Amino acid sequence: MPRTRSTRAAALGGSPDETEAAFYEALQRGDIDLLMSCWAEDDEIVCIHPGGPRLLGPGAIRAAFEAMFAHGTVRARPVQVHRVQALASAVHSVAEQVEVMLPDGLHQAVVLATNVYHKTPEGWRMVAHHASAGTVPDPQVVDAQRPVLH
Repeated sequence: MPRTRSTRAAALGGSPDETEAAFYEALQRGDIDLLMSCWAEDDEIVCIHPGGPRLLGPGAIRAAFEAMFAHGTVRARPVQVHRVQALASAVHSVAEQVEVMLPDGLHQAVVLATNVYHKTPEGWRMVAHHASAGTVPDPQVVDAQRPVLH
């Protein structure tokens, strides 16, 4: 398969945004190698899928995504991203537009997730992905009003 800009970014380091784009591209394509290239090479990485157990380390994370890909690709894309970035870490709170094919047809949901990235010697890599078990019915109502603090 030809490498796209986000594929190259994950392989070369890129920015947190480029690594995130490569992660969601890998989900869409069912590309386990691209997906794992987005993760840090660290035994402490963590992934939590909606309603699933906490997966620790690259072996457990890879096995879970391989099992998901065995049933088809995951049609998930970030529709809203809130970013907090420091020199060597970035946290993205995202609303994921997810499409799932069930026996009665196509179902859509918005899942809230948090993606955490660290700047490693290999570039920006994911160290945590935590997707909520609950869904939001309308992506336009994802954010609650912020209180005024004065």
